[in-house]
Amino acid sequence: MPLIPMYQCLHEAEKGNYGVGAFNVNNMEQVQAVLRAGRELSSPVILQVSRGALKYTNRIYIKHLVRAAVEENPDLPVVVHLDHGDTLETAKIAIDLGFTSVMIDGSHFPFAQNVEVTRSVVAYAHQYGVSVEAELGTLGGIEEDVSGHVQLTDPAQAGEFVRQTGVDSLAVAIGTSHGAYKFKGAAKLAIDLVPKIYEQVRIPLVLHGSSSVPPELVQRINEYGGQMEQTAGVPIASIQQAIARGVRKINVDTDLRLAATGAIRQVFAESPAVFDLRDYLGPARDAMTAVVASRMKDFGSAGHARDYQPLTLDDMRSFYRVRGF
Repeated sequence: MPLIPMYQCLHEAEKGNYGVGAFNVNNMEQVQAVLRAGRELSSPVILQVSRGALKYTNRIYIKHLVRAAVEENPDLPVVVHLDHGDTLETAKIAIDLGFTSVMIDGSHFPFAQNVEVTRSVVAYAHQYGVSVEAELGTLGGIEEDVSGHVQLTDPAQAGEFVRQTGVDSLAVAIGTSHGAYKFKGAAKLAIDLVPKIYEQVRIPLVLHGSSSVPPELVQRINEYGGQMEQTAGVPIASIQQAIARGVRKINVDTDLRLAATGAIRQVFAESPAVFDLRDYLGPARDAMTAVVASRMKDFGSAGHARDYQPLTLDDMRSFYRVRGF
């Protein structure tokens, strides 16, 4: 099966009332971990690539890593998505690389400017059957070059934004945040805001900054020489409540970083003579696979890969024409 557009993935998730994890990848081991979990659990897969990852891989390497993943898993529905694109030019780069979905993040702009930049990306991307995600409201925390202070999404404004832009999915702010240090105490999320937003937009919703930061992953890092402060992430139960109310895409990055770091630290602590990369990147890959598999079960996407049928470019263009964009 060729790469699929995000709208197909999230449309199937809407029909099945489940969520799909979007996992950030920067290297071969991360790509392998996500695809291995998807294959083992028969789950659709969203590989998510940030601007930082594009730079780290010099673009061309991530392009061919994704191609290798599809070649190795021909029956698995896979989306490759640009995370936090900042301009139309960045979106064009991703589309030229073969991405089937792009995010344009104009959430830091005034509303009118966010609409303008999002419309420009939608107009360009839809010509190529590429889906577009946008964001309204802002998240807290910091991750790579993405930072902000929480500003919850206004449902009425979200409805107007979607009507003016024709965007395919919308990232909303309900209290989640980027990075490992999300909450000092119990998480406080505006879950009741999700159905109010969905009622206004009627398109799939997205949660950014949704790593759960499991304490056992932090503990493993610290046990083997790390110095991470105690923190808390987004509880799985809260994400599941959001899924039941209209969230279909859930972004997970920090949890994979924590899992890999803990595994590598353990190898170095227990086997200080190790210097073969495979001896520590292999366990890191296994640890990330376990986290991805757990999230696929938690979000409900496991077992749903069989629901997908290949689409042609004409199918995708027809979908956008029907919607009027």
